[in-house]
Amino acid sequence: MGQIIVDHQQTPVRHGRLRLSTGVRLHYYTAGSGPAVLLQHGIPKTSYYWRKVLPYLSPHFTCVVPDLRGIGDSTHPDSDYSMATVADDMAELMQQLGHEKYHVVGEDWGAAAAYQLAARYRDRVLSLIFQEMLLPGFGLEEWATFDSARPETHLWHVAFYSVRDVPELLITGREREYFTWFIKNEAYDPTSIADDAIEEYVAKASQPGGLRSLFNIYRETAANVRDNKAAAEKRLTLPVLAIGSKDFIGAEVRSQMENVCEEGVVTYKELDFGHQLAEECPEELAKLFLDFLGKAAKTNTK
Repeated sequence: MGQIIVDHQQTPVRHGRLRLSTGVRLHYYTAGSGPAVLLQHGIPKTSYYWRKVLPYLSPHFTCVVPDLRGIGDSTHPDSDYSMATVADDMAELMQQLGHEKYHVVGEDWGAAAAYQLAARYRDRVLSLIFQEMLLPGFGLEEWATFDSARPETHLWHVAFYSVRDVPELLITGREREYFTWFIKNEAYDPTSIADDAIEEYVAKASQPGGLRSLFNIYRETAANVRDNKAAAEKRLTLPVLAIGSKDFIGAEVRSQMENVCEEGVVTYKELDFGHQLAEECPEELAKLFLDFLGKAAKTNTK
């Protein structure tokens, strides 16, 4: 299993569970002090994904790091896995924790949820960091089909996971082999993915309902396309940092945000690594976060 997560002072983070009005119970941990930053993981990862970045942020920010619904140590509801629903979860979590305004960081599906959070709660979200994701309705579906121009990075699994029952049938009992290959395959340097991370992600995906919940997120494509198209009719005006990895989605991340934001609010940065940036290059990634969040804080105080 994963190691104890600590802040910049080597103090263990504070874990908790919070029951939402919907009945879903979210696991989260917190660390640090200062303005609030919400960090949302992708799939098949958990809140453990941010453990290497956290010590760089906690001297400056109150970090709130949840497991999304159906993932990690959060409960596994039978339905309602759209990114709009996940965004509502996050908004209620932050409100119950006493954070009226906050910055949002998301990677992979956590970034898709972060976009919906920024779009649905414009009076609460101060800035958005959108890392290594394609939005349903704005390119995800096209990248999920075969393209000989990017045979190593096309997102074949998006369509595979969308099929009911079959992914569960094929992966159950082989979670360790499958997710070890999957996670390392998306990294530029597979040796950068430590054994403790693999152990954590495999253990949580292997829980009762774990695979079903992961794949149900992909089965909400129609709802996500609808919600993203509707949200994009009113473009975001808050500061946005789009982060791409040279060896995976890359500069398309910038185009994703430019499609849904007002002109001039999007900053793009690219790192010379793979998809698993917080695992592969936490220090470089944290520096981008801190530089952007510092500038965003100044913007919000004008």
